[in-house]
Amino acid sequence: MTTTTPTRPPATDSAWRIVAGREIMVKLRDRNFIISTLTTIAIFVVAFGLSFLLGGRDGEKTVAVASNDAAAIVQAAGAGSAANGGGADEGAGSDSQPVAGSTIELSVVEVADPDAAERAVREGDADAALLGDPGAWTLVGSDGVDSDIAAAVGSVVAADALERNAATADVSVEELTAGSVVQERLLDPDGAANEGVQLIAGFVFVFLFYMAAILFGYAIANSVVEEKQSRIVEILAAAIPLRQLLVGKVVGATVLALGQMAIFVAIGLIGLTFTEYSALLPSVAGAAGWYLVLFVIGFVALACLFAVAGALATRAEDVQSTSSPLLTLIMIASFAGLFLQGTWQVIGSYVPIMSTVTMPIRLVEGTAEWWEPVIAAVITLVVAGAVMVVAERVYRRSIMQTGGKLTYRQALSLTE
Repeated sequence: MTTTTPTRPPATDSAWRIVAGREIMVKLRDRNFIISTLTTIAIFVVAFGLSFLLGGRDGEKTVAVASNDAAAIVQAAGAGSAANGGGADEGAGSDSQPVAGSTIELSVVEVADPDAAERAVREGDADAALLGDPGAWTLVGSDGVDSDIAAAVGSVVAADALERNAATADVSVEELTAGSVVQERLLDPDGAANEGVQLIAGFVFVFLFYMAAILFGYAIANSVVEEKQSRIVEILAAAIPLRQLLVGKVVGATVLALGQMAIFVAIGLIGLTFTEYSALLPSVAGAAGWYLVLFVIGFVALACLFAVAGALATRAEDVQSTSSPLLTLIMIASFAGLFLQGTWQVIGSYVPIMSTVTMPIRLVEGTAEWWEPVIAAVITLVVAGAVMVVAERVYRRSIMQTGGKLTYRQALSLTE
């Protein structure tokens, strides 16, 4: 007597991969998704392109001086650039001359003393100040010293020092070049990060996070409600566990969102190298890296909640109302995280979802220690895990209910 072993149905533990792959391929073929992605990339490229082009346009740079020697150096820098660039009339006696190798104009602002020169730089009345004496010159800037000013003044100072030192017989190379380098000093070394990059990076983080959460979140919700409304979910539920269906949708959306964010961040970092803030690239890159980490963790939780919003609805028209609490949460977390200051900013950088924006801003500012984003990521991961457990339960209990739109309380009270 022979016995036959019953055929085991195909394993469904990896069904989520099929669902995720389908979600990704459908989205990649979506014309609206492609257009929105290319449009955002074009906005970044145009913004950085304009910044690069405007940075090279003609403009006047002013240097504050407190002595005749300093004034002579600045004027000689202008005269030397006119000779090298051929852009000035010979014999011009104006204080305003083109700088060597650039399209800016350099002019002298004479003040009474070094303190007044620094005050002029600090208040924006001068782009830099040349202080000191022959052989010990220092260019003073606010949050940075303009490279064109430094190049023009530095070449004149070097030539002057070599001429003076060469007048002494039997000198070494070190003695010959002594005093030929212009030192630089900043009055506000952190000003560029705090006032420029911080603001821009903050808005970029908020824009990208808000756009991705809404774009992919609503896509998940609409996909769920369409399957529910057309009764396709009943066929899918007979073939694979509903948990696998939810995981596949979340994974697919997360992969797409992360890929899109990585492209945007890479373009932003590349574009930053062509701006005046290129020296801040290491700090911004670190902040962008943690932004991606926090974004992925937070987005997985949000994706689960958007899937629940779709499961609670019975028609596509209901998604707007079932998703409104999530939209409110995203708006508050994003924009509050951008504008919080002081102690509230520190607290917000540990609050899940809000930390996706606030912690990277603090990293750009330099006010966060290396371990703080690690703690923020752990807190977000724990909260996201709890949210996913509850969301998965609500999703399974409400996805098969077609009697009408459900509330979260009604869904939790249902039995499976």
